Amino acid sequence: MSANGLLQIALFLGVLLALTKPLGWYMARVYEGKLPAFVRWMAPAENLFYRLCGVNREEEMRWTRYAFAVLWFSLLGVLAVYAMQRLQGLLPLNPQHFGAISPDSSFNTTLSFVTNTNWQGYVGESTMSYLTQMVALAVQNFFSAASGMAVLVALIRGLARHSAETIGNFWVDMTRSIVYILLPLSVLLALVLVSQGVVQNFSEYKSVPLVDGVSYDQPKLDAAGNPMKDATGNPVTEKMTVKEQTIALGPVASQEAIKELGTNGGGFFNANSAHPFENPTPLTNFLEMLAIFLIPAALCYTFGSMVGDTRQGWAILAAMTVLFAGFLAVAEISEQQGNPAFAALGVDQTASATQPGGNMEGKETRFGIVNSALFATVTTAASCGAVNSMHDSFMPLGGLVPLAQIQLGEVVFGGVGSGLYVMLIYAVIAVFIAGLMIGRTPEYLGKKIEVFDIKMASLVILIPPLIILGGTALAVMLDAGKSSIFNPGAHGFSEVLYAFTSAVGNNGSAFAGISANTPFYNTALGFSAWFGRFWLMIPVLALAGSLAAKKRIPEGAGTMHTHTPIFVGLLIGTVILVGALTFVPALGLGPIVEHLTMIGAH
Repeated sequence: MSANGLLQIALFLGVLLALTKPLGWYMARVYEGKLPAFVRWMAPAENLFYRLCGVNREEEMRWTRYAFAVLWFSLLGVLAVYAMQRLQGLLPLNPQHFGAISPDSSFNTTLSFVTNTNWQGYVGESTMSYLTQMVALAVQNFFSAASGMAVLVALIRGLARHSAETIGNFWVDMTRSIVYILLPLSVLLALVLVSQGVVQNFSEYKSVPLVDGVSYDQPKLDAAGNPMKDATGNPVTEKMTVKEQTIALGPVASQEAIKELGTNGGGFFNANSAHPFENPTPLTNFLEMLAIFLIPAALCYTFGSMVGDTRQGWAILAAMTVLFAGFLAVAEISEQQGNPAFAALGVDQTASATQPGGNMEGKETRFGIVNSALFATVTTAASCGAVNSMHDSFMPLGGLVPLAQIQLGEVVFGGVGSGLYVMLIYAVIAVFIAGLMIGRTPEYLGKKIEVFDIKMASLVILIPPLIILGGTALAVMLDAGKSSIFNPGAHGFSEVLYAFTSAVGNNGSAFAGISANTPFYNTALGFSAWFGRFWLMIPVLALAGSLAAKKRIPEGAGTMHTHTPIFVGLLIGTVILVGALTFVPALGLGPIVEHLTMIGAH
């Protein structure tokens, strides 16, 4: 890798780590109800919400009631988002006069956005009205992200409290997440994006003349709309010339900001963050990557602050950073090696005498290989799904990186809230394994880890692979699933595996080589996203309730310190070991065998 590429990566990580502590401290103060002076002027907005909704901010909830509130709020979101899509043609702010979305596509999109997945089986600029984009999708970006942050805060309280029956108030945690964290950061980022050329308006789409017309042959249709054929059976075509291009516009910057900050990922345009109206400059590309990791990284410090030992947060952040660096190295090296198939044909893949080349297929020349591989690693380390390049065009090992990161539970920083609470589950598993090694009851942050806790942690670890592998197996066995696969062999299998991995992991990115906007995939992936989100949240909240009720145990001679490099190594090993035991066989059928075939191994 060039010095310039290393400098860009170092700058990204340096700025991220520099912002971790101040933002983490601020979020800890917000969740503890100790608002810093510079945001107290926003408190009336918070109080107004409580009065309008009849919420008693002082009333706390047991874990069962907290979980019910999460599910009830999400159900209301499902009904609202689905209704807006089906009634889109009758609603305002629809200058393109788009009609209703089909039932199966509406179902998939609804569950996708409510679960923070943002898988998109549709083309946004030719399907969704401005109202649907803003009120149904962008607003849900705030709600789904805030729900994940609320569940994390509940788990942190479970670890911090002792002999307690409650873990907080969901409505208060969610409201504070939006009012004091997500909304201010989104407004700030949106303004910066607009200054760089990201679109933000309500104008009708514009038609502009092309400098040179584009001509092509188009099949000629008969009166019934069927392709015409000549006497020899060959298709009859007619020459068409396009002299104008339609430029899609809309309220893009506002959605772009929260899609990154909330690790949602759903783009206003089909090309997502590869589109120049979503991501026009190297600065916006840098800021969007930074926004994806900013809150997840800072929440590690928030965790340490709220449990009274910031070393715990730094240890978790260290494990995440080491894992991220390893995956990034594989992606960068793989993409800069170039494609052996091109090399065999004598194609020079070097960009210039001083700039190393590599695999540029599916990548924007504005960003190049380094920033494309970095963005892909960032967006799948977090459960974001925004993309500035086509993951389907990555080299086999380069494509394995985003796939494997999602399969690990997106704990390498992860989604806002969801990444850290899954990593804390891995921490519980790690201390349990350590306890087995020395024959001692495992402890984490002064709490004994007992049978019920391990059962809940096991559910969080085992449910995702069950849905991912089961859904993939079903898709490659049924005609409804196989009919959408356009690439044969290992790569086609990888595309299906990636689709279910992305849905269950609530990521939303895709290999995109399959036609997923079908009743089968819309339904299967919608349910996968739903179960992948809430079948994890409920065990996490149950664990939070169990931990909160425990007495605190004083440290003893056999207590394992969970802020040391040894524990960081144990945590990293646990994450990799669980992921390898679960998914290596499936990865062997997909990207690994594709790589071996590509290099000519037998």
